[in-house]
Amino acid sequence: MKVSVLDIQGKDTGRKVELSDAVYGIEPNNHAVYLDVKQFLANKRQGTHKSKERAEISGSTRKIKKQKGTGTARAGSIKSPLFKGGGRVFGPRPKDYSFKLNKNLKRLARKSALSIQAKENNIIVVEDFNFETPKTKNYTAVLQALGIENKKSILVLAESNNNVYLSSRNLKSAKTITSSGLSTYELLNANKVILSEGSLEGIESNLSK
Repeated sequence: MKVSVLDIQGKDTGRKVELSDAVYGIEPNNHAVYLDVKQFLANKRQGTHKSKERAEISGSTRKIKKQKGTGTARAGSIKSPLFKGGGRVFGPRPKDYSFKLNKNLKRLARKSALSIQAKENNIIVVEDFNFETPKTKNYTAVLQALGIENKKSILVLAESNNNVYLSSRNLKSAKTITSSGLSTYELLNANKVILSEGSLEGIESNLSK
């Protein structure tokens, strides 16, 4: 499929680029997308939840009453889970929620995400640009020129650009990544995907292996 290249003023440059059908025109694999998104969210979980069990509670280990003859249940110490301030029974412990996926499945998921966005005409290709200094106002002007200032967007660059990244960082609905850091979740979470002209080769190279 061919897409027009726009400049940062939102005007057509008169040039068009060919988006590979092998990356942007496949039949989306929903299960691969599900697994990749699930992994992304699982890897973001801290898993630092923890409560103290009876062995970790500070307190006396003295037997608080005799074993028999009280008419109530036996109790070993004040740290028993049955008493106020005692330890918790089988409480949560730190856990690593991350899991692995093979590279081919992740490539398929990302191609599926790009194909979904391409099918819905949510991909915009802009010529490579840079800012002299990092200013949020500059990046906002680009979004306004493209008519997507009120939409959630993600910009894919060929390589890290500190001025562009810092200019977009304060905008809640805008995100900037490089072609090597594509994420299925972030691609599908955006209403519009902005691809810099220089990133196209890197995207196709990474996802066509």
